[in-house]
Amino acid sequence: MKLLEGKTAIITGASRGIGKGIAEVFAAHGANVAFTYSSSVEAANALEKELNELGIKAKGYQSNAADYQQAQDLAAEVLKEFGSIDVLINNAGITKDNLLMRISEEDFDKVIEVNLKSVFNMTKAVQRTMLKQRKGSIINMSSVVGVKGNAGQTNYAASKAGIIGFSKSVALELGSRNIRSNVIAPGFIETEMTGKLPEDVVKGWREAIPLKRGGTPEDVANACVFLASDLSAYVTGQVLNVDGGMLT
Repeated sequence: MKLLEGKTAIITGASRGIGKGIAEVFAAHGANVAFTYSSSVEAANALEKELNELGIKAKGYQSNAADYQQAQDLAAEVLKEFGSIDVLINNAGITKDNLLMRISEEDFDKVIEVNLKSVFNMTKAVQRTMLKQRKGSIINMSSVVGVKGNAGQTNYAASKAGIIGFSKSVALELGSRNIRSNVIAPGFIETEMTGKLPEDVVKGWREAIPLKRGGTPEDVANACVFLASDLSAYVTGQVLNVDGGMLT
């Protein structure tokens, strides 16, 4: 059963990792996919081709969600090209980890701009379209770190906690128009980024998780399918922890 048949989704930061996993699973469920990427042109072209071969419409856009005007332009282009914007997944994000005493102002500002300001920019950009349609699902990617904090990640934790407060406020503002706003807080998800960590570090992480494994991009994508589909028609303002029980 294709749960997203005929829906158009914008997914930011989708050329690799979790974003790519979401794009692939959404396409398999019948969604048309507009995705953004920052610099990985080859990876984006390959993904666009792969998704289109599934019989849906997919297009990659080189766009920086942290730039207000670029976000506005992207939403306008997607609406023109696809005809609707039913789902927005704010997934783009970066880390610049350091202890508070060593972190630079520049590294703090950059993480807030890319991780949090981008969510404001993109939500503003799709809001008018969703209001006209009187429907829409906004899914914002936070993190277990945004829920419980983490030493050496004050900037990242602040940005991801900010996403939760922002999303709950949007849920209150737009609920009467049938626009839903929810958050996914992934735990330790194994991607090419975590593949660079030493094996003993990864093993330690896995052992500390109740389900005894790291998550996959598909695990996160399946939670997104639920929140994007009509199965979650009565769910808004919620934080769904996809973390194998880390925060239990």
